[in-house]
Amino acid sequence: MRTLITEFISLDGVVQAPGGPTEDTDGGFAHGGWSMKYFDPVVMGGMYGKLAAQSDALMQGRRTYQVSAEAWPTRSGDPFSDWINGVQKYVVSDTLTETEITWKPTTIIRGDDFVKSVSDLRAQPGGYIYVYGSATMVRSLLDADLVDDLLLTIEPIILGGGKTIFASNGKALPFDLVSTEKASTGAQVCHYVRSR
Repeated sequence: MRTLITEFISLDGVVQAPGGPTEDTDGGFAHGGWSMKYFDPVVMGGMYGKLAAQSDALMQGRRTYQVSAEAWPTRSGDPFSDWINGVQKYVVSDTLTETEITWKPTTIIRGDDFVKSVSDLRAQPGGYIYVYGSATMVRSLLDADLVDDLLLTIEPIILGGGKTIFASNGKALPFDLVSTEKASTGAQVCHYVRSR
């Protein structure tokens, strides 16, 4: 399997709280929902749907999982909703308990087991391990060089600070741009593959 990271990202590299005002206010972040006006259902929705159809697992950090578990189970009737509700999910958390897992099927991965668990999943046959949001987890994946593909939707806005997926660790990780498509909103959907 291959690890695929999908992110809505500002021009200054912020990925925090793209979907709603109360999604993630850590650090006093006041721009929650900033990404919504840039969503293009044809270009962006089509790309995310295509890659989801090639994915056999969904992996998220705790906060993204909890937000998703509240939003997605009530949706159905379109390919992405049907996929996300039925796919095997993994949530990385040291605090969630089995009784708190209501969005099934879901397996909890504890922090101490994270790198080994992802490495074991990547060794299995199949498509993508689909990841969205989860900035802390994505930084850990990049730090461990466990990311194969990045789908960055670069949106024409500067947010002036907030969470990013990029660590300041001095590591250089080259990627190749394999496709780019401009959305009607001015966003650029860029697909990168890790150079090996």
